Amino acid sequence: MSEPNPGPAQGPGSGPEPASAPVRTAAAAKAVGGRGRRGRATRGGIRGREGLAGWLFVSPVLVVLGLFLVVPIVMALWVSLSDWNGQGSPFSSGVHFVGGENYAPLLTKSGLAQSDFMMSLRNNAYYVLFVVPLQTALALGLALLVNGRRLKGKGFFRTAYYFPAVTSSVAISVVFLFLFSSSGVVNSLLAKIGVDGPAWFADPRGIIHLALGALGVNNDAPPSALADTTVGGLSLWDWISGPSVAMCAVIALVVWTTAGTFMLMFLAALQDIPLEVEEAAEIDGTGRWQRFRHVTLPMLRPTLFLVLTLGLIGTWQVFDQIYVMTKGGPGKTTLTPAFLSYQSSFINNEWGQGSAIAFILFVIIVAMTLLQRFVLRDKDEARARAATRRAARAARSGSGPTTADVHHRGMR
Repeated sequence: MSEPNPGPAQGPGSGPEPASAPVRTAAAAKAVGGRGRRGRATRGGIRGREGLAGWLFVSPVLVVLGLFLVVPIVMALWVSLSDWNGQGSPFSSGVHFVGGENYAPLLTKSGLAQSDFMMSLRNNAYYVLFVVPLQTALALGLALLVNGRRLKGKGFFRTAYYFPAVTSSVAISVVFLFLFSSSGVVNSLLAKIGVDGPAWFADPRGIIHLALGALGVNNDAPPSALADTTVGGLSLWDWISGPSVAMCAVIALVVWTTAGTFMLMFLAALQDIPLEVEEAAEIDGTGRWQRFRHVTLPMLRPTLFLVLTLGLIGTWQVFDQIYVMTKGGPGKTTLTPAFLSYQSSFINNEWGQGSAIAFILFVIIVAMTLLQRFVLRDKDEARARAATRRAARAARSGSGPTTADVHHRGMR
């Protein structure tokens, strides 16, 4: 009599489990979960101790920054809103809150303070308009020259171009005073080509006014529409004067001294571009200008943004060259907000107004930086991010494509 076939052997996990299996499974899960929680707690404790150690390591820097950066900024902000006269502590009981009284003479009340402040803004705006493009173009040109494959003595040229940046700005300013004096080297060179050089640091005429005068416009009797219309205490004719001859000498100095620093930034970015990219473009038959415009320049976008931002901040804060070379003259045509803030505070003892100028300058720098960031943004990346945000909002509302769908379409 044959025995019944027992069937295939059942391995673990197949076939019905005994009744005690759910109990064992629950107990095992509980044990594993307990170990996971203990492990997570242990790891969390380790991370917590690492975080505490990190804060202990950075605490000296935070204390130094707080004492010498944050606290002075808060004090200066309070001074701009108070009637502090420079004597004693600005937080003493004798100092009172005055609100915007230190800002009003600069922005809303007609008078000498507003006229000087608007003139300083005009001078600094022309200074920025000339210095930032010139120093950026010169720095990029020098970087392309030094990065050339056939150039010999690259180390010498890098050092020579960068040397003015590490030299004292006061020393260079004194040297430029001699170079641009009436009998200096610059006027001597101009005389050899038949040009009568001006008295550089004593000439308040704007170069746009000079150009209009060469075209037949009488500077002594300008058009009434420009001369009679006043904005911020200055006529429109004064607003369009352009940088003065004295300011042009300062612009030449600053472009020469700052181009070396930005050259190194561009040079580092150029050396980071893979050679295969440029070789592929060259194989495709592109010319040198096409490779620079469509290959090199787009890959330099982050560095270009950095150079323009640093240049913008530095030019709006110009002080030492003005202090050494012109003291704001001639005719206040080289007066800048930074120098006017120093003059108001330390010379005229108008500490609240000097601090107010500094904070208005801070707002201008932040606004210009944000505008520059908007202009130089990557438009394709901005559109992709906007599409992703719209898809995320649609997914949360339960309608429309998901973020993954949008990303997949973007990848295609």
